[in-house]
Amino acid sequence: MVNKTMSDKRMLDKTTTDLREQVLSSVSTLRLPISSQALDASLREAEQSGCSHLEFLQSLLAPAAAGRRQRSIERRIREAHFHEVKVLEDFDWEFNAEAIDRSRIDSLATGQFVRRGDNLIFVGQSGLGKSHLLQGLGRRLCALGYRVRYATTGELLLDLTASLADQTLPSRLKYWMRFDLLILDEFGFDRIERESCPQASSLLYKVIDGRRGQSTALATNVDFEAWAEYLGDPPLVMAMLDRLTASPIVFKLSGKSYRAQRQASGEPS
Repeated sequence: MVNKTMSDKRMLDKTTTDLREQVLSSVSTLRLPISSQALDASLREAEQSGCSHLEFLQSLLAPAAAGRRQRSIERRIREAHFHEVKVLEDFDWEFNAEAIDRSRIDSLATGQFVRRGDNLIFVGQSGLGKSHLLQGLGRRLCALGYRVRYATTGELLLDLTASLADQTLPSRLKYWMRFDLLILDEFGFDRIERESCPQASSLLYKVIDGRRGQSTALATNVDFEAWAEYLGDPPLVMAMLDRLTASPIVFKLSGKSYRAQRQASGEPS
């Protein structure tokens, strides 16, 4: 009887070992980031707590899934090319509380406007925090799974101007169309880039026009009424505004300069 019991135990141990190896092989085939140590730890926890099959699976898969989600977020943030680490939680909401409605920004941070394909336009003088808000929104949307690209209009125009020279414009336009949200910052600070390329305004229009149905966010210190003078092409400006304002969310900001206040106090802007 003792020999039979020991034999049964050895067979059970061998079966368990074989099953463990099969599980690890399946994990490897599926390319799940679950190590043998993680599997053993989950097995011990299941044996000690008497948890259900579903609870065991959750304890085994949850850390791997969380790690993959975090890596995906980090990848999307890298691909967005944000200039600074700006998050909404760090924004000074009290400084211009009357000019900047936090509840509207929080609503944007849910990503519903991107799902609808709405455009977002921030108009206002420099120093009000437009770049901070846009980069903070962009990071939040990256965490929600959206593909975001951030650039100044000057950077966009430099890229497209270079593509004219090496005849890669179609592929570069496709690149700028691929994102769920394209954030174009500092429209109004791109005069040098526009003056260096006669087709600059047309190139900007191609991007705006090509993204119809997708969300584009634009930050500018130039009021809509002055765009024709700024770009020097009234018919093209009318067409561009028609595309941008087809389904827009517009923030016209005014107030004290957040940047000037921080510089005056000796804080980094």
